[in-house]
Amino acid sequence: MIRVLLTLSVVFCYTALLARAAEPLAPTTLITPAATQAADKGLKFLSERQLEDGSFGTSGYARNVAVCGLGGMAFLANGSTPTRGPYAAQINRCIEYLLSQTSDTGFIAAPDATSRGPMYGHGFATLFLCEVYGMSVQPELRDRLGQAVELIVGSQNAEGGWRYQPQPSDADISVTVCQVMALRAARNAGIAVPRETIDQAIAYVKSCQNEDGGFRYTLASSEQSSQFARSAAGVVALYNAGIYEGPELNSGLDYLEQFRPGEEKARHGGFYFYAHYYAVQAMWHAGGERWQRWYPAIRDELVTRQRADNSWSASICSEYGTAMACIVLQVPNNYLPILQR
Repeated sequence: MIRVLLTLSVVFCYTALLARAAEPLAPTTLITPAATQAADKGLKFLSERQLEDGSFGTSGYARNVAVCGLGGMAFLANGSTPTRGPYAAQINRCIEYLLSQTSDTGFIAAPDATSRGPMYGHGFATLFLCEVYGMSVQPELRDRLGQAVELIVGSQNAEGGWRYQPQPSDADISVTVCQVMALRAARNAGIAVPRETIDQAIAYVKSCQNEDGGFRYTLASSEQSSQFARSAAGVVALYNAGIYEGPELNSGLDYLEQFRPGEEKARHGGFYFYAHYYAVQAMWHAGGERWQRWYPAIRDELVTRQRADNSWSASICSEYGTAMACIVLQVPNNYLPILQR
């Protein structure tokens, strides 16, 4: 059984986060008034679309645990916590819903909800719950999170990756990155994660990188070409696995630069919100000129893409697109524990 250990350093980290959340947001030249207004409107849309049980939506991907986790992340990115802020009630409802969908094995999934793959939902849900661990007073959270992390560790396959089901069979880069993010958040929260699990995940992610710096979908797939969305995810996985410099990161970031909003290549390819959710994190980790170029470009593009009802449209559902857009717009706030320098 994975032991959940909330160390003094983690307590101090969350205490500082709570204190900062109560303070006015420090002004930044990166988040423009238009971007702040867009994010505020988007969060209002999300809060109005949240159901009484804490889930989101009434059609398509309604009640999906990944959408719920991302919605909770969007509220956290604004500075709210489970105990304070304008969206405290919404965050608590997200926690309650995800806990209600957690089985005795630790698997977080809504059986009747549409999903692109249950382990996607489990990964995003676990990430969110790890982000609020230490802030929440939910008595179940400690044990449930330990089980959720243990399930991720136990379903890693021999290649070092993960796939759609909680079984150690095959793997792909996209689902693997989702689990790496959850495991990094777990470690940040003081939850024990075996070093070998991370080492094997790093090896898998690196093995999926192509010579052009981008990433392929799987090791055995006939589709070996690099694509923007999964390459952004691959770079973020390396950062969150503890790799902060090296040729893999440099070539991966160079590959991503081709898809900066406004560039010709950025107009092509699918998974728009998924791609930019990871790309903005990749550039945030990179910092410097890469970050200074990238964030204003995606910020301004998202502002122009917001719809009249204050949402962002996505093929999965508007709640998903809106949560992703709000997270991206609010990255410079530095309120998410996983994006703490």
